[in-house]
Amino acid sequence: MAGRSVNKVILLGHLGKDAETRFTTSGVALTRFTLATNRRFKDQQTGDWKEETEWHNVTLWRSENLANFLTKGKQVYLEGRLQTRSYEDKDGQKRYSTEVVVDEIILLGGRGEGGPGGDEAGWGEASQRGPVSMPRSQSQPKPASAPEPDFPPAVGEDDVPF
Repeated sequence: MAGRSVNKVILLGHLGKDAETRFTTSGVALTRFTLATNRRFKDQQTGDWKEETEWHNVTLWRSENLANFLTKGKQVYLEGRLQTRSYEDKDGQKRYSTEVVVDEIILLGGRGEGGPGGDEAGWGEASQRGPVSMPRSQSQPKPASAPEPDFPPAVGEDDVPF
């Protein structure tokens, strides 16, 4: 059993902010967002119910069409793996960042803030059909030309420092 290992993450939570999409120099979409998950527990000393929120950095490759639906407060289910990167900050200090790299994502709903379809849930017709799933294995068409985002210059897929 020494040769086997598992790196699997399953999260169900709400987006902390709107997703941001950037494009690598080769035109591959990279979408990032934060996801909040909550844990409710009873304090052993006081008997009061408490809630903890954990924040997760999430990375989604090749899903630029989905990014418009990933808005603050929306609930999503995702499966993926943990990945830790190291980089040097502006002061030359070595820093580490751990993120969830998504393999599959399912859009579940939202907080009724409205969104790209104008409907109450913010999912357009998708809210009437149920959850929307975007498995990573689904082949995504490559954009004809990468648009010029208002981000710093893009880097290669393997050179992203965060």
